[in-house]
Amino acid sequence: MNLEEAYGHCEQLAKTHYENFPVGRLVPQALKPHMFAVYAFARTSDDIADEGYADPRIPHARSAAPSESERLEMMHAFQADLEACIDGRPGRPEHDWIFLPLANTIEKCNLPPRLFRDLLSAFEQDIVQRRYTDYDAVLDYCTRSANPVGRLVLHIHGFHDEKLHRMSDHVCTGLQLANFWQDVSVDLGKDRIYIPIKNMQRNGVTEDDLLAGHITEGYTRCMQDMVERAWKEFQSGRDLPRYLNFPLSMEIRLTWLGGTTILKKIENQNFNTLDHRPKLRKRDLPLLLLYALLTR
Repeated sequence: MNLEEAYGHCEQLAKTHYENFPVGRLVPQALKPHMFAVYAFARTSDDIADEGYADPRIPHARSAAPSESERLEMMHAFQADLEACIDGRPGRPEHDWIFLPLANTIEKCNLPPRLFRDLLSAFEQDIVQRRYTDYDAVLDYCTRSANPVGRLVLHIHGFHDEKLHRMSDHVCTGLQLANFWQDVSVDLGKDRIYIPIKNMQRNGVTEDDLLAGHITEGYTRCMQDMVERAWKEFQSGRDLPRYLNFPLSMEIRLTWLGGTTILKKIENQNFNTLDHRPKLRKRDLPLLLLYALLTR
């Protein structure tokens, strides 16, 4: 596989996987392959931790997906491929389609390797940690699972100012939180709960309530608090597009609108994310684009 073919595989993945934000749609043509390479790395490693769990809400549910130890082994092998990529050594051939273009992208764009390592540390954490004691623990996860992606995007576009990177962190943390509250029922199917235990206890919400799909007043209060925290993150990063060149400014604006639209959908269904998972639909996209253009 040559470099051009490998970048093509990365692009195909980016264009066919559902996300709450655009992936390389509104960036200069010369930079799109680099965006796709970073996305393919993040999406593939995230899927090692995420895909195929047996649903604990279904009695005797079975899955042919990898066990925890097998997932860890796969993640460690992926980490070894990353280190080989950073050092200029060949990795496993089956992941050439990711690491051939990624090595080129890291070199061309002078990307900090620690950002890729941070992503993998978060995804490995997903394999072994299923509960979070407090909100600070959730934020710590976000600093490694989401924020590095925003910083990589800015680096690719030549923005290295720490002030802009901190604003990007807020947007990315907001996106991660919106995804958590959007996916409460999905994550329960993987025996994961990102709602902090202390917040659940304060509102009288139990794990049994969640697993049974009980929408209690306590659950509504708990989710309202979580959504408000996500809104604060988005508001703290709202001005980021004003400091960026077009069309990146438009892509970040659409990203912001995509995440906040999910929060609005959660609010509109009275914070009930156990019975219904809100998501962006194709009919939402023209309205988001129009609003992004009108509010530039």
